[in-house]
Amino acid sequence: MQLLAAYLLSILFWVSLLLIAYTYFGYPLLIALLPGKKGKDKGIEADVPLPALTLLIAAYNEKSVIEEKLRNSLASEYPREKLQILVVTDGSDDGTPDLVQHFVSQGVELLHQPERRGKMAAINRAMQQVRGEIIVFSDANNFYQPDTLQKLALPFHNPSVGAVTGAKVILKGDGDLGESEGLYWKYESFIKKQESRLGSCTSVAGEILAVRKAAYIRPPDNIINDDFFTAMQVVRQGYRLVYEPKARSSERVSPSAKDEVIRRRRINAGRYQAIAMSGQVLPFNQPLLVWQIFSHKFMRPLVPFFMIAALLTNFLAVVLPYPRPASGFFLTLPFGLVLLALQILFYLMALVGNFIQQKQGKSKLRLLFYLPTFLTNSNLAALQGFFQFLKKQPGHLWTRIERR
Repeated sequence: MQLLAAYLLSILFWVSLLLIAYTYFGYPLLIALLPGKKGKDKGIEADVPLPALTLLIAAYNEKSVIEEKLRNSLASEYPREKLQILVVTDGSDDGTPDLVQHFVSQGVELLHQPERRGKMAAINRAMQQVRGEIIVFSDANNFYQPDTLQKLALPFHNPSVGAVTGAKVILKGDGDLGESEGLYWKYESFIKKQESRLGSCTSVAGEILAVRKAAYIRPPDNIINDDFFTAMQVVRQGYRLVYEPKARSSERVSPSAKDEVIRRRRINAGRYQAIAMSGQVLPFNQPLLVWQIFSHKFMRPLVPFFMIAALLTNFLAVVLPYPRPASGFFLTLPFGLVLLALQILFYLMALVGNFIQQKQGKSKLRLLFYLPTFLTNSNLAALQGFFQFLKKQPGHLWTRIERR
C-alpha cells in the first residue's frame, strides 16, 4: 500500500511537470519542427485591388483615448472610398459618444444606445450597418500603423482565407510589467507564425482581427472571449485563419500587475467557457487543428492546477516517512528536497517581483524577478477565472481598466 502511494505521488508529480513543460515549451517546439504545407501562402502583390473594408470599433467609456483612436484611424493609408469607420458606444455615459460625434463630419459613423448589454451585443447590433466585404474588429485603446489595414486585407485575395489576425505590440516605457508583457506577446507571435505556416493559427488578438463578412457567424451575446469564438466559427466553415505579423497594433500595458490580473481573470473565464462549449467551437473535421487548439488554448488555463499538483505531491513525497525505492523517480532525498526548494524559490521570486514592481527604473535583476512574477500572476488569474466561470459571473460585462 505504501509503495502504491509512492507510485501515485511520483506519477502525479512527473505528469504535472511534463504537462507544464509541454504547454509552455513542448508544443511550440513541436509545431516549429513540423513541415509546413507548400503553396499555402503565395505572395500577394501590394498593388492588387483592395476590398471594401469596415473598421468596427467597440468603445465603452473611452473618452480618454477615443479621439486619438479616431485620428489614428483617419490617418490610415487605406483608400478612403473603400473604408467605413463605424464606432459603437452602447452604454457609455462618460461623454464618449459626444466626442465621436465631432468626427462624423469626417466620415466616422456613430451608433449609440444608453443601455449597456455588453460588447458582443453592441457589435452584433452594429453588424446591421456594416458595408465592407472585410470587417476589422478593433478596440479604442490600440493604434494601427498607416499600412495596417492594407496588410490585413491583402491575404483575403486567397479565397481559402476567412480571417486574418495581426501582431499585438506592447509600447516600451512601462517598466518591468511592460517588458514582461512584451516578451509574452513575442512568444505568442512565434507560436502563431508556426501555426499559420501549418495551415491555420488558433489564437487571435481581438483588437486586430479581420474577418470575411460572408464567413462571420454571430456569437451569443453572453460570450466572453468573442474574438476566439468568432475565429473558430470561421475555421469550422473550412476557411483558414492566418497570422500577418506585418499588420501591427500598438498599445500600453495595464497600469499595474493587479490590473493585469483582473484583465487576465476575465480572459481565462472565457477560456473555461470555450472549453465547456467545445462542441460549438472545435473543428472536429480537422484533427491537426483540434490538437493545436487543445495544446495552445485549452491547456493554458489548466496550468495552475498542474502547478498546484506538482508542489503538493513534491511536498508530500518529502515529508511522508514511508519507505520507497532509492530513485529520483520517487523523489527520494536529497533529490526531492532540491526540487521542492526550486519550486519554493520560484514562488518567492514571484512574491519579491510583486513587491518591487511599483518601483521606478529597471534592471536585468528586476526583470529576472518579474518573469516568475508574470507567470505566477497569469496562472493566479487563470485560477480566479475558473472560479468566476463556476459562479457564472457575467464576464461579458467586463470591469474597465484605466489606461496608462
